[in-house]
Amino acid sequence: MTSTSLPPLRTTVRGTGPGLLLAHGAGGSVAAHFAALMPVLAERHTVVAPDYPGSGGSPLAPGPLTLDGLADALVAAATGAGVESFTLVGYSLGTLVSVRAAARHPGRVRGLVLTAGMARPDNAMLASLELWRTLLAADDRRAFARFSALSSFSTDFFNALPQEQVPALLHLLASTVPDGTAEQAGLVATADTTADLPGIAVPTLVVATTRDNLVSPANSRLLADRIPGAEYAEIEAGHAVMVERQEEWQKLLLEFLGRHGL
Repeated sequence: MTSTSLPPLRTTVRGTGPGLLLAHGAGGSVAAHFAALMPVLAERHTVVAPDYPGSGGSPLAPGPLTLDGLADALVAAATGAGVESFTLVGYSLGTLVSVRAAARHPGRVRGLVLTAGMARPDNAMLASLELWRTLLAADDRRAFARFSALSSFSTDFFNALPQEQVPALLHLLASTVPDGTAEQAGLVATADTTADLPGIAVPTLVVATTRDNLVSPANSRLLADRIPGAEYAEIEAGHAVMVERQEEWQKLLLEFLGRHGL
């Protein structure tokens, strides 16, 4: 087992109890994707939440970011916090990281929750990722924010916002792009966990976001079909499920953890 070693990731640890390891999405952070969920999870679990290189205060990777290296770094963050085994909760890019971590460290991973994820990017997502990287290379944060809003939120949610609130939202999106976003997007573009899926042997919940404009829900269906015994659920939301349907997402997760004693 080899990987490109990463510097220790900035990691938040909360609560006590069975371990939960959180894996956030590309262009995000622990705070952006799990802030509302962490206090609830920490009531009964030890929650370990690392930020990827270039996100949330973690240093940029010294070399190319690899899926194996990132998966190993997350596992190292958990064991470094004294959590020897855990359920992985992955969102978007975090689903790829979680599956690879389960494949590389089967003795440590007790369960998986995979939301708005994929085994590898499809053509539509590859096109979106290339646009992400092009806009960031041009330092066009305003255009990146607009594309991010269109792809992160369901059309109905975005259109329901009062028009006078949209400029502030776009400004927030433009001003909070992590330094590691382009590299994380590049990782998604090259990642493929298809071969890992049949070997997953832990309780798994796959959550599809059915109004997702960035990652087609068909990708979640494939995950559920390829992982033996995986449970499948749907939430009528865009990619940013934590913004549109936080309580519904939280309920599915807590019920799954309780049902399997995780």
